[in-house]
Amino acid sequence: MEIALGIAIGLACVAAICAVFVVVRTRRSADRRVNQLATGLGYTSELSASLDPGDVIDRTLDAVVALPGVDAGLIAIGDRDENRTTRAVGMTADEIDRTLLQVPSHPDLRALEVVYRYRLDDVNETSKLPRSALTVALRAEGETIGSLSAITRSTAAGFSGESADALESLARRAGPAIWNALRYTEAREQAELDSLTRLHNRRLFYEFLAREIARAHRYERYVSLIVFDLDDFKRINDRVGHLGGDTVLAEVADRVRSVVRATDIPCRVGGDEFAVILPEASRDDAELLADRIALAIRSQKIDKVGALKISAGVAELRADDDAADLYKRADDALLRAKNAGKARVVAN
Repeated sequence: MEIALGIAIGLACVAAICAVFVVVRTRRSADRRVNQLATGLGYTSELSASLDPGDVIDRTLDAVVALPGVDAGLIAIGDRDENRTTRAVGMTADEIDRTLLQVPSHPDLRALEVVYRYRLDDVNETSKLPRSALTVALRAEGETIGSLSAITRSTAAGFSGESADALESLARRAGPAIWNALRYTEAREQAELDSLTRLHNRRLFYEFLAREIARAHRYERYVSLIVFDLDDFKRINDRVGHLGGDTVLAEVADRVRSVVRATDIPCRVGGDEFAVILPEASRDDAELLADRIALAIRSQKIDKVGALKISAGVAELRADDDAADLYKRADDALLRAKNAGKARVVAN
């Protein structure tokens, strides 16, 4: 009996030692991953390799959600609602609105840690609502350009010091990389805007469409496309001349800009044909926007021309679509709108 008891105690001690060893080894493995991210290995070493802001932001978010205990990542660029751009991984649009913080620009501020407490009766230990967030400033050239947040849905207490250090280190690299990409893109877009309408030109349209489709496939998000043109534009040119027609196209572009969202990408594809790329938008959303565009364009008459009307085609990205596929389906819908009598929106 004593021998058996001694063996049992010995085995229990061995098991306990092994369990401690496994925990320590797991913790060391996690710490190594954090340290790799903090020292610029893995994702962060690739940030400065791209001048596409969307790509740099996506890589930064990938690095955030790779940190131990992090369930979602959020980036906000800009300091005001009307000028702010947000992107997230692992969060819904409602969650983004609830968790977004304005980071003070004080240079000595390291991070903000926020704990979310809910009064809803259905919030319990198993709910997947955001429980806490760690937010650090994104800085470039001595200025705060936005914020980077790590979010956890776990009820366990906060973030480890290693994760906080890694997030700060990631932000130090991401801030300048995002800023450089934004400046490069802005300069390039200014050089490549359509000179008449100041909308993105045909080449940039295809670049942006391919980029948004790649991102939508990667994160299983929506992208929709509107393609539209002016009904009977040739008659307008014949009546007021080509200079007058150019004035009409510039006015149309202004009215399109007045109704699209900040995240939408309006373009002039050629002649009197326009397109709007809608990231994070379904076909129903695109149809509603197409209707608003049509209303904005016809609501106020143009001198010597009268009220303008448009025909529009709408398409939503499908799982096997590339840029050419999505554009063709939207363009086919536009043709159907023309054949059905013009002055209407058709979805494909």
